[in-house]
Amino acid sequence: MSRDVAALEGSRVVFSYPTYAEAQRAVDGLSDREFAVQHVTIVGSDLRLVERVTGRLTYGRVALAGAASGAWFGLLFGLLFTLLSEDVGSGLLLGAVLIGAGGGALFGIVAYAATGGRRDFSSRSALAAGRYDVMVRAEHADEAERLIGQLG
Repeated sequence: MSRDVAALEGSRVVFSYPTYAEAQRAVDGLSDREFAVQHVTIVGSDLRLVERVTGRLTYGRVALAGAASGAWFGLLFGLLFTLLSEDVGSGLLLGAVLIGAGGGALFGIVAYAATGGRRDFSSRSALAAGRYDVMVRAEHADEAERLIGQLG
């Protein structure tokens, strides 16, 4: 059992909120009233995975995204070599960026082709909780309930 899960044993839910911001505000209110907040845990419950589709993937898009990533990687190496070497001009920096962009584009195309068309879209995933419980160690829970109740 992890240390974080073990910390929940002996704790009690003092309030539940529909958003994390509200739970955070309650804990901030406890802190403002000098409550020992090290005894507080915010627990998200009723978790669900939310995947937001952001667009369609094509060979052109994956090549462009790969080229952009590769260019940044090339820029990093180019700057590193430029700073560490005395006889290197801006040509090395430009070359590193171009090689990085080409390699990144190639890698993006190969990786996309390897999916075999099973996933032709891009997306962003996030965990979302249905509610957020403010839990407090049992020996401090009554005081926390009283203080949070005063917050209004």
